Amino acid sequence: MNFEIWQWAVAALAAVLVGVSKGGITGMGFLPVVIFAQVLPSTRESTGFVLPLLIFGDLVAVLNYRRHTQWSHLWKLFPWTAAGVLTGYFAMGRINDWQTAKLIGLIIVGLVILHVWRRRQEKLAGPGVELVHVWWFAPTIGVLAGFTTLVANAAGPLMAIYLLAMHLPKMEFVGTGAVFFMLLNWFKVPFMVNLGLITADSVKFNLFLAPAVLAGTFAGRWLLTRINQKWFENLALGLSALGAMRLLW
Repeated sequence: MNFEIWQWAVAALAAVLVGVSKGGITGMGFLPVVIFAQVLPSTRESTGFVLPLLIFGDLVAVLNYRRHTQWSHLWKLFPWTAAGVLTGYFAMGRINDWQTAKLIGLIIVGLVILHVWRRRQEKLAGPGVELVHVWWFAPTIGVLAGFTTLVANAAGPLMAIYLLAMHLPKMEFVGTGAVFFMLLNWFKVPFMVNLGLITADSVKFNLFLAPAVLAGTFAGRWLLTRINQKWFENLALGLSALGAMRLLW
């Protein structure tokens, strides 16, 4: 890679943030996506270019948190997520970076509003119909997560909102998300190779930055043990909303 020093520094920061998000601060995963898009020529190119880096972070996260995985919540998502990945694959050649950013931003904003509305309704009138019991919730999140992860590596906020709706404790939240993203990112690899977005150059780039991801995972795990459940949920929701705002504006 013919990067200047400042570009390598920014890429290293983004790699550390990938590790922090994989280490437990779920919802922060969108920040490195935005940063890498500034270093690389386009959002579309950055999606496949940094995928091996994300997979490395996934492997570390699964090793740390796999025992907390709640598989029942994942089986509901996987078939729909695969359908979303296929939809994103066919859409990649038909939408540009600007359209991609606006579309994903609007989807995330809508889901954040839905989640906040649901929490407010519970406070005002007591528990009502949980989203986990609404038939369309898991299929909708699954398809949207598959689509957004292929076109922009931006499924993190969607998954955060899904897991928040499941009322999972933070360790189960992180463990379930870790396994989900490991399987999802491996599933994406053949599509990214076919689109020419994973290359020999991108693999070399990822190898250089892998130590920064590893350092970030230790930082994320340290932070996770020091954040209580309420703060954790608010942080995940707030970072999701910030990521969406960044895409829209």
